[in-house]
Amino acid sequence: MSLDPSRVVARLRELRSLTGDGGGAQRVAWTDTWARGRAWLAETLADLPLEVERDEAGNDWYTLRGVSERAVLLGGHMDSVPNGGWLDGCLNVLAGAEVVRRIAEDGTPPVTMRLVDWADEEGARFGRSLFGSSAAAGSMTDQDELRKLVDRDGVTLPDALAVFDVDLERAQESRAQLASAAAYLELHIEQGPVLESLDLPLGTVLGTFGVERSRVTWKGQAAHAGSTPMAERRDALAGAAKLALAIRDVARETGGGAVCTSGGVTCKPGIVTSVVETAEQLLDQRHLDAAKLASMLARAQELARMFASEERIEVEWERIWSIAPILFDELLLAFADEAIVEVAGSTHRLPSGPLHDAAEVSRSGIPTVMVFVQSLRGLSHTKLEDTKREHLELAVEALDRLTTKTIGHVAGG
Repeated sequence: MSLDPSRVVARLRELRSLTGDGGGAQRVAWTDTWARGRAWLAETLADLPLEVERDEAGNDWYTLRGVSERAVLLGGHMDSVPNGGWLDGCLNVLAGAEVVRRIAEDGTPPVTMRLVDWADEEGARFGRSLFGSSAAAGSMTDQDELRKLVDRDGVTLPDALAVFDVDLERAQESRAQLASAAAYLELHIEQGPVLESLDLPLGTVLGTFGVERSRVTWKGQAAHAGSTPMAERRDALAGAAKLALAIRDVARETGGGAVCTSGGVTCKPGIVTSVVETAEQLLDQRHLDAAKLASMLARAQELARMFASEERIEVEWERIWSIAPILFDELLLAFADEAIVEVAGSTHRLPSGPLHDAAEVSRSGIPTVMVFVQSLRGLSHTKLEDTKREHLELAVEALDRLTTKTIGHVAGG
């Protein structure tokens, strides 16, 4: 039986009707709606000769045994953010399911095929993204912090996991699932405007940005807003404001897709009649090149010291989170380029700003690649998220061709 990309679109719409409402997708991980979507996925695959299991981290695996135990993995995530889009995550899974269906109906493949639905990619309920993939990849090293996480209703993460028969203390045992993995392939909507601006339906993802996330605390002197002359002020917010504007130029000067964001400033005393004494600023910097990311951080720190001197205030810098850039496998990048050119005529290589489960798999040492399909207006994590039907179907075809090329390589190796 031949590949049927239109079936993927139809099933995406069916899933939207089943687990969404007027606000968008509601498949937040560790909720009944998420479980309903996962059960529906299992039903759509029930007619295939697949082994089905849920691992210790809550990841769902669908395995088509091949001649060789070496496995090519196709993956994604069924969970969404609240009021999310109809494609983010679930396109990956349903496109992968269609490719596995085509392979299964062609007979026993030369290598084993595995479809994975990663648990809690979004982190929407507890703030911890990439839960299932980080557990399987062996990079979940924050167990103490995870035990303390609570949702807005006061439910702890361990208690929420227990409802789904997942024990946080055993989550990392899921690493055994990747023992036979030879390659990991993931299709995803771009979630950005680059492909649309180039009028291209598909692109090959070079890797995921490294991230430097910092807390910058500025300390000045509170003083009456009405009686303190401008020249005498030690305004903490002035330093934060200058840095917020300056890091835009840092990103532009660095190039290569660099982005810098001042994502929030909290002021104290935070009243209109007082000069700001303390301003706590959150910064996010991203780049695909580790050296350039480091230079961006160093430049921002240099500017902060300069602005502190100019405003006669103090500044303290704290790293709150960082991750190194992750570059995808060169051979799989070439296969992805070939597959996209075959179905769409041309391709474009671009980095991913957001992190994905593919980043965790790649960190574990498994050859990995992603394909992006164009996002209309670059929107995601909103009910306005959309992609042209013809582009979705091309994406399924490209994933199928990429999978065929990868199977050939793994089988030959």
